[in-house]
Amino acid sequence: MTTDLLQIEMQKASQSRIQEVDFNNLPFGKHFADHMFVADYADGQWTDLRVVPFGDFSFNPALSSLHYGQSIFEGMKAYKNEAGEVLMFRPLDNWARMNESAKRMCMATIPEDVFMGGLEALLRTDADWVPSQPGSSLYIRPYMFATDVYLGVAASKTYRFCIFTCPVGVYYSKPLKVKVEMEYIRSAPGGVGSAKCAGNYAGSLYPTVQAQQAGYDQLIWTDATEHQYIEESGTMNVMFVIDGKLVTPALSDSILNGVTRRSIVEIAQSWGTTVEERKVSIREVIDGIENGSLTEAFGAGTAVVVSPFQAIGYEGKDYMLPERAATDSFAARVKEYMSDLRTGKIEDTFGWTYKI
Repeated sequence: MTTDLLQIEMQKASQSRIQEVDFNNLPFGKHFADHMFVADYADGQWTDLRVVPFGDFSFNPALSSLHYGQSIFEGMKAYKNEAGEVLMFRPLDNWARMNESAKRMCMATIPEDVFMGGLEALLRTDADWVPSQPGSSLYIRPYMFATDVYLGVAASKTYRFCIFTCPVGVYYSKPLKVKVEMEYIRSAPGGVGSAKCAGNYAGSLYPTVQAQQAGYDQLIWTDATEHQYIEESGTMNVMFVIDGKLVTPALSDSILNGVTRRSIVEIAQSWGTTVEERKVSIREVIDGIENGSLTEAFGAGTAVVVSPFQAIGYEGKDYMLPERAATDSFAARVKEYMSDLRTGKIEDTFGWTYKI
């Protein structure tokens, strides 16, 4: 999809801020590129498509999304190959998932040409912001929120869609210590756990802070009914290597359908690795650590990519994962493979790479 089919107004920033950024020392989510793409929805159509300088929005205090939570988002990344070309990884999957979130939250869906056209226009404008340093990328944040000015519990009739970007380094710099959450829940059957909506993350903050104060990096969420089955972690899906098989919780309406998760499953299958998408109990994981059948546990997501766990805390005890050589683990191999795929170093036999 190209921007040639769309009328996108271009308003360039008077001066770039790129000189202010140390691309060799990139914190996650602190520096923002010069421009953003914006579109507004009213009367059944998306209008006023524009690329403008990154900056503040001005809102009425009665903006419905601030009161009733109609807000969704996505996370994507862009990379540079050795020729300096900008590549994206499975952007149409993020577009499709954003529309699934929109439907669940009773919001307007976004046509492919608006999503991809706006994304292409923005990345062409800010191509210099895509890092070329190893381990770095340009994080892309598409999001949409309700814009009706109305105090009443009802779906908004107007929305704003925006995409902005920020150059980033690694999200987690070391293996993680995670805690199994047995009291609070992230989502429940029939809820909005499979939607990437803002409220899911707001509700997770309190128990996450408690875990961090106890020395953990993140939580592993369990099911809302029994607290016996693993669902996902705070910023990622969860995967295990058990008896040489890749095991991950099966998708449901309380688990986010991660693009990185799906990619790892497909890569593993292409390597001939047995993959099991099923219920995974806490007891199975703990027993597997103790008897040696569980050799790896890691998180997978766009921001974190592949992040190994060093310990899992459960009912007051930390269970240590086996130490593996950097090249001797499935997590390390799949992380390197995905990095090479995303940066064009190896042939993309899956058709996932999208060149700007």
